Amino acid sequence: MVAGGAALVFTGVVAAVPAGAAEGGVSFTRVSVNGGKPIVIGVQEEVEVHAVLRMTTKLRYDYGPTVFPYRGKTDNAETLQSSIITSDCKVVDRVNGICDFDEWLYIDPRNSDFGNEDAGTWRTAARVFLPGDAQDIDDVNLPVQVKRATRVTVDASPEPVAVGKTITVSGRVTRANWDTHTYQGYAGRTVSLQFKASGASSYKTVKTATSSATGALKTTVKAAGPGMWRWTYYGNSTSGAMSSTGDYVATQVRVLHSEVRRVLHSV
Repeated sequence: MVAGGAALVFTGVVAAVPAGAAEGGVSFTRVSVNGGKPIVIGVQEEVEVHAVLRMTTKLRYDYGPTVFPYRGKTDNAETLQSSIITSDCKVVDRVNGICDFDEWLYIDPRNSDFGNEDAGTWRTAARVFLPGDAQDIDDVNLPVQVKRATRVTVDASPEPVAVGKTITVSGRVTRANWDTHTYQGYAGRTVSLQFKASGASSYKTVKTATSSATGALKTTVKAAGPGMWRWTYYGNSTSGAMSSTGDYVATQVRVLHSEVRRVLHSV
């Protein structure tokens, strides 16, 4: 394994290609970052992002290649990684210099340069370092979404409840604040209340609710049977999607007092 990102700085400035650098002679294809899914980042845990790429070149190179999210211009850009590890070449075509690579890119939200402004769409660059401090760096026309993680909680009560009676379902939706490294209430979000009946294989949306100024959620529904209740937030361009865990509510069949008296009288 090669520590291909050792010389890269977190959201720093990528050095411009030096005079006389051998730009060209390298092509990057089949690039994928995080399997095409958004990169969702919390407030404490370093995130590992898997990427793959194919490089074609007959030039000798010192180390790399690497792919990474960037903003700005490729020769003077902000980047988003704290470190990168690149695999050795997996030879596809030795004669034509074609190799496949795996890469592991790490993003640490605790870095002092990382903040809420980093959420959104980034572009992707691929680079390889050549002898004599030269490099080949290209935009690979691949947008990458970087999102703030969300959390959702749920509480359904009473437990148990009679069929047909009212259940109150509450909870809270919060979002990672990369400036303060805490989760804070996410106001004004449309969040789906979902139910999975006992024996069912999937949840179904029952209704939606809007979070309060503190991210609080609360609504009521009629109990139709036993099962799991949860809240699901589907995310947006800067915030990740998330579902709460399920809260199981058992139900009881109501027996009217008049029916009880009728049954006892007939005994």
